[in-house]
Amino acid sequence: MADNALKIGIPKGSLEEATLALFAKSGWKISMRHRNYFPEVNDPELSVSLCRPQEMAGYVDEGILDCGLTGKDWTLENEADVEVVADLIYSKMSNRPARWVLAVAGDSPYRKPEDLAGKRVATEIIGLTKRYFADKGIPVTVAYSWGATEAKVVEGLADAIVEVTETGTTIRAHGLRIIDEVLVTNTQFIANKAAWNDPWKRGKIEQITMLLQGALRAESLVGVKMNAPVDKLDAILAIVPALNSPTVSHLQDKRWLSLEIVIESKMVRDLLPRLVQAGAEGIIEYPLNKVI
Repeated sequence: MADNALKIGIPKGSLEEATLALFAKSGWKISMRHRNYFPEVNDPELSVSLCRPQEMAGYVDEGILDCGLTGKDWTLENEADVEVVADLIYSKMSNRPARWVLAVAGDSPYRKPEDLAGKRVATEIIGLTKRYFADKGIPVTVAYSWGATEAKVVEGLADAIVEVTETGTTIRAHGLRIIDEVLVTNTQFIANKAAWNDPWKRGKIEQITMLLQGALRAESLVGVKMNAPVDKLDAILAIVPALNSPTVSHLQDKRWLSLEIVIESKMVRDLLPRLVQAGAEGIIEYPLNKVI
């Protein structure tokens, strides 16, 4: 490890596997060891620590870590004074933001947050939930939930819960009904303010975030390369979307051109048949690792 190493925190738990995969795609192979919170990384300028997302913002705020990845929710919950460097929308399930929602039993009489005045709400994010109800002027008792939060309403231990969800499937599976959205959250790359003001550390942080964002951007894109007859080029260009202008190159046979584009992967199934009909040949689709 270099003397001047950047101390970075990787979230342990549900985001751990997705984060390691994202770093690997970005060029940093982080090797986990059994029961070891200090994994190895193929970069002597990095010192990696594994810690819970709930604690990450506090460690970064205090300077124990120079930077780290955690949820926007936990940064706000801890009221951490950190630099938010980048938003990184990814999760173990999908690349979509998660939501903290206010939910009640499906057969309860509560239809809106105001109906919960004087009631008990269970959650893991105590501070955010208290501020949410205080901002609305609704008096409630907020109780910390140590887990299985959805079951608290079912078991009669709370009148409502504030819980995180991506699709709402788990909430509905427990017979609950969402009555409001408390916060939309996503993973953030945060930095200690002193580290951010250090030129070397800031440069390293910016390098990492640029490549992480490039890897995330590439997940929904593919490259498509094809040969196009010169006399069919205009017809083909009329139907090809691209991240920027398509790349067009001359081939040895002057009657043909090579055309290369970057498009959303979901568009390929409809686009390829149209390209063939327009006269394109030798079409190749290939995955992208990073798009900067």
